[in-house]
Amino acid sequence: MHKTWSTQVNKNFNAAALSYEESASIQKNTALKLAKLCSYHAIKNGLWVDLGSGTGLLAKSLENLHPNQPVVRLDNSQRMIDQHSEKSIKKLWDLNNGLPEWSEKPNLLASSFVLHWLDNPQNHLRQWFDSLSLDGWIALAIPIKGSFPEWYEAAEKANLICTAVDLPSYDSLIRVVPKKSILYNKIEVIKQTEKRATSLLKPMVKVGAQSSKKEQLSVSDWRHLLSFWPVSHKDKKVSLSWSIQFLLIKR
Repeated sequence: MHKTWSTQVNKNFNAAALSYEESASIQKNTALKLAKLCSYHAIKNGLWVDLGSGTGLLAKSLENLHPNQPVVRLDNSQRMIDQHSEKSIKKLWDLNNGLPEWSEKPNLLASSFVLHWLDNPQNHLRQWFDSLSLDGWIALAIPIKGSFPEWYEAAEKANLICTAVDLPSYDSLIRVVPKKSILYNKIEVIKQTEKRATSLLKPMVKVGAQSSKKEQLSVSDWRHLLSFWPVSHKDKKVSLSWSIQFLLIKR
């Protein structure tokens, strides 16, 4: 199951590499916010790594705020890695296999919109924490359970399954690291609004985030589900809400 799931996720991200940044508005804003959160703390220079870097949104934001600190990019998609500049330090790597061996322990492991794509995200978060240097940091942004209430409501009313990717819960993530190590923990709800629900879902495909372990719906089932998507009485528009957890963890 792991290999099939990992292969599916990687295939979708590879296919989306060229269209990723034009459709990744939430990912861009989240990466910038996470990088800014890091800039408010005295994180030591040394080995900084963007885990699951994609096209480098987070790595570039970190480097812009810390010009003398390069950020290593790790990603399992060759086509995503190819989008980085030649001078970037990058490595093709499947995070489901743990972390690479480095000559020094990382002072910062940063990751945005990635952990939920891995098998057993909680185990990986614990491994990341254990791999840090003394006084090392994890900076994490991840969509969590509670996202997409409109999608789930439409699916329930249509008597169909919601095929959104399963997301970890808030509690399941903070349980795996020492409570005293969590220095920042906040959930931000972001609501996207469009005239049609398809306009909310298509960007997921364009960024390669459509993978799901659930059985996919037929075209007719999708039409049926979309007809039940909740519509605002005020402006007749539809919404899709994301719950994003931001965590800063210091060893």
